[in-house]
Amino acid sequence: MFDRLARFVVRHARLTIGLWLVAAIAIVPFSPKLGEVTNSDEASFLPSSYESVQAARLADRAFPEQSGATGVLVFQRADGGRLTAADQDRLASVAQGVSGAGIDRVRGVRTGAASPDGRLQLAQVRFAGSSGEDAVMDAAQAVRDETARRLDGSGLRAGMTGEAAIKLDDRDAHGTAEKTVGIATISLILLLLLAMFRSPIAALLPIASIALVFLTANSLIALAAQGLGFDVSLDLPPLLTVVLFGIGTDYILFTLFRYREHLRTGARGEDALIHAAGRVGEVISFAALVVIVAFSALALSQLGSLQTMAPGLVIGVALMWLAGVTLIPAVLSLLGPRVFWPSRTWQREPRASAYRRVGALIARRPGRVALASGGALAALAVGALFYTADHDSINQLPGGAESRQAFEDMRASFPAGSITPTQVYVTGDERLDRAKVSGLAAEHQRPDGVASVGEPAFSADGRTARIDVVLKDNPYSHAALDAVDGPIRDAAHASGAGQRVLVGGQTAASVDIRTATNRDFALVFPVAALAIGLLLAWLLRSLVAPLYLLGAVMLGFAATLGFTVATFQGGLGEPGLKSMLPIIVYLFVVAVGTDYSILMTARLREEALRGRPPREATALGVEHGGPAIGAAGLILAGTFTALLLTGIASLMQIGFAVSSGILIAAGIMATLLVPSLTMLLGRAAWWPGHRDERGPRPGEEPAGATSPESTDDTRGALAGGR
Repeated sequence: MFDRLARFVVRHARLTIGLWLVAAIAIVPFSPKLGEVTNSDEASFLPSSYESVQAARLADRAFPEQSGATGVLVFQRADGGRLTAADQDRLASVAQGVSGAGIDRVRGVRTGAASPDGRLQLAQVRFAGSSGEDAVMDAAQAVRDETARRLDGSGLRAGMTGEAAIKLDDRDAHGTAEKTVGIATISLILLLLLAMFRSPIAALLPIASIALVFLTANSLIALAAQGLGFDVSLDLPPLLTVVLFGIGTDYILFTLFRYREHLRTGARGEDALIHAAGRVGEVISFAALVVIVAFSALALSQLGSLQTMAPGLVIGVALMWLAGVTLIPAVLSLLGPRVFWPSRTWQREPRASAYRRVGALIARRPGRVALASGGALAALAVGALFYTADHDSINQLPGGAESRQAFEDMRASFPAGSITPTQVYVTGDERLDRAKVSGLAAEHQRPDGVASVGEPAFSADGRTARIDVVLKDNPYSHAALDAVDGPIRDAAHASGAGQRVLVGGQTAASVDIRTATNRDFALVFPVAALAIGLLLAWLLRSLVAPLYLLGAVMLGFAATLGFTVATFQGGLGEPGLKSMLPIIVYLFVVAVGTDYSILMTARLREEALRGRPPREATALGVEHGGPAIGAAGLILAGTFTALLLTGIASLMQIGFAVSSGILIAAGIMATLLVPSLTMLLGRAAWWPGHRDERGPRPGEEPAGATSPESTDDTRGALAGGR
């Protein structure tokens, strides 16, 4: 099938390219932008079955004037001194002026008492709408601007933190990150491809081709989100950039390396490209299918932020696969060997191939190589036992973000929980017993982790009460989450103050996000592994190979997570890693690691089906498959390192973890561990689908090519191991 598709595409190259251009022109200009369907409020992605979501809905009904996002203005003197009486009068006037400035979505600004040390004063800002809405974030920026204007020349300054301000800074940081990642990704790919092929054409081909796919994919994802009525996480756009450019470059590299290999055997004309595209088309099709299946497992997540990543990533990878088997061969058909110009290295086989030596080593000492590579991965995997999840959205912001700096200023003089109090809601079908509700808020009922409890506020019908609870700790910290999940919820639920008691607010939402994430770990991991295992069995026509390939890939994932934990929690002293990091790393490392294992194993199987003995098949498989895997791994890892430039902790951790995982998958797992295990198992690795064939099958080689035999160096290296 893939040979027929390659033949059609190569012989109708202009038609194929024209269809791609027409599709892009018809879709891109008339579609919404991906940024228009993103949402920064992670809590808004929770299912309605969680307590924090039910509490938020109750608040909207019972306290419509108090529901919605909040922000905190932190006022202080520019010289760091104590606030005078005149300063406090000025701040009260500023707060009143901002409140009456007519800013859309601002319900009011109310000042509180000065801090015990007299250096800070807070003012709470209430907004109409949730913190993830663009209109609310725009209002938060307007409040910042209006406050700064009114304080100009007064010797006073203000910083804004709280829910709305944090989401605003998060949105701005991700917008900057998307541009930074795009520029860095393209630059890295260009430099790496220039170094590999020494050809500007080979370097620019992936950029131009993938850019067309990237623009089309962004538009299709935005259309799908708009048409189906869902938002996507802010993490998707920068992730999609590195995924499409990284995986797309991989697919192009596989074709270029196979095409160059056939040119070196003497093949010329269309036949060399048709054969290369046909062979690679099958491999990248299954590789893309593995990635699509892995990403599809995200649809099982309870968290909408992960769940809505599934269609975006699936659409992007599927479109990139289609380009890999149609657009890329068509463009190469027009270029021919000129794609490698001005370099002439494509005309000769390199004499001192490192992969030839590696293949020979594996063929001679497969047991030692398997033990050494597997042992190295196991040693790195130990760090995974110390993984700690971090739900602190403030800690994820760049260090210079205003909301982060204002929070640090505030927590020095006020309880850290003042930034976003937790709410306890008491409700029933009849009017509430006010004495019971007041008892819940009483001093002696205060659970561990609570700094202060406000007076109950009652709804107009008297059936619902709200109690604001200020936590002692950072409301996004482990201590605060544990306090809400344990003693605070326990005390509230056991109070008997009403028919129903719900605990809500940002900290409660983070507790529920933690619960949903842990549930996702237990579901997404095994489902993705099972689906990938079935695909491997189908591709390799074997029941044995998928077992050790999956085992190797899982070991690679554990090594990646362990190395990331050791770097961030051990080396850099971070309190933990982004809560969703294990799932994202698992899907990327398992999917991409399986891709590289497929490429290597398919090449080993191809050499075995030629009738070569296991040692020779292993040596040649690594020699010819290793360079493509190494180059693809280097480039894909390089694209993910672009996330390190964003300044956003979560994206930096993802970039470091995935790039490390890809290098581990390409350099250790696919190149050393998988071939050595395959060598040890011999023909049993292909049971029951292996057929003992000798020599190339009909149509195996392109016209004019000589069958790739083992070189003298490889034969000599193997002779000592037989």
